[in-house]
Amino acid sequence: MSLKKEFVRDGNRRIIGSVTSGYQDSTEVVRNADNRIIGKVNNRFSNTRNAHGGLVSIDTPDPGLLIGGDDE
Repeated sequence: MSLKKEFVRDGNRRIIGSVTSGYQDSTEVVRNADNRIIGKVNNRFSNTRNAHGGLVSIDTPDPGLLIGGDDE
């Protein structure tokens, strides 16, 4: 397993989050700028879940739905 971490930056090049991919079950872990997990994206099942496990989207595996949102 080879993990790959990509940083998400705003228009001023500040890091606002990161996405770690490469997990065996096709999951990507999404973290905020404070490195707290704010959700997970599963490409295998095409869904996006918040940090509490609640569905954010049932047909869109997109980390962008979590970054910049309310992560509390």
